[in-house]
Amino acid sequence: MEIIPAILTSDPKELEEKIKLVAPLRSESFGGVKRVQIDIIDGVFAKNKTIDLAAVAQIESGLGIDVHLMVKEPADWVEKSIRAMSDRIIGQIEMMSNQAEFVAKVQETGHQVGLALDLDSPVSALDETLFTVVDVILLMSVKAGLGGQKFSELAIEKIRELAEFREKDKTNFKICVDGGIEEENIKQVEDAGADEVAVGSSLFNGSVEENMRKLQNAL
Repeated sequence: MEIIPAILTSDPKELEEKIKLVAPLRSESFGGVKRVQIDIIDGVFAKNKTIDLAAVAQIESGLGIDVHLMVKEPADWVEKSIRAMSDRIIGQIEMMSNQAEFVAKVQETGHQVGLALDLDSPVSALDETLFTVVDVILLMSVKAGLGGQKFSELAIEKIRELAEFREKDKTNFKICVDGGIEEENIKQVEDAGADEVAVGSSLFNGSVEENMRKLQNAL
């Protein structure tokens, strides 16, 4: 199970501070954290609005960057995501007019690509024909757009559904779960079939290093 620190903020200074807090987690003693997820919200997909992608490009992290686009028409944000030095671009499908076009646009750049599904959206809303080409499918386990929410059990059945599909069709996409992840539920998420979790509040509230150890010990 890969634990990915997730940052949702409207303050570029807070982004920089949290990146610095995550940097020591690259050590193998913390599981060798390889990437960080930056949540981008445009004020249309959800009521709040986060930092501009341009602020991400200003920060040297030494980590891979996932950009999680909770925006209207994620395809229109691909170039900005690349300028922000992202490695993997993940778009919410709910305000995406064409999933195949988004995936193709990202793949043309050579970057990894993912589709994200909000808590209330069924797995059937995903374009199954893309399962063979996407790198990751992100399942929200809270309502997309706000941090600090409680994990919803609705996500567990969707994890299992995707894991069964992946096994049946021998596809290689990873399953990432985002929202409300803490030491009490991370093992349940892994057992259901998830490969990655994006963790925000439960990692950054208090000592980042101590919280990471608690999450790892719960697996």
